[in-house]
Amino acid sequence: MEVITRMVAERPVVIFSRTTCCMSHTIKTLISGFGANPVVYELDEVQNGRQIERALQQMGCKSDVPVVFIGQQLIGGANQVMSLQVRNQLVPLLIRAGAIWL
Repeated sequence: MEVITRMVAERPVVIFSRTTCCMSHTIKTLISGFGANPVVYELDEVQNGRQIERALQQMGCKSDVPVVFIGQQLIGGANQVMSLQVRNQLVPLLIRAGAIWL
């Protein structure tokens, strides 16, 4: 879990993804569409991708990918991000994290 903590430290938005995952693409597009510039780690391309996946699961991530952190806080997967969007809570969360300015 220390690996994950270092990866999300001081970054407003971090997405753990896979290049072949359509839901990961959807979430990256959604968040980027608001003007945020998320740091994206493609687990099928990074050297320690399997280790990162195990650490994310130990943190309680129920879904495989995407896994989203906003303001160093674990948000969860696509369902959680879309729920925030539907409830109009995603943009305020991105603003508080310093990922976007309005």
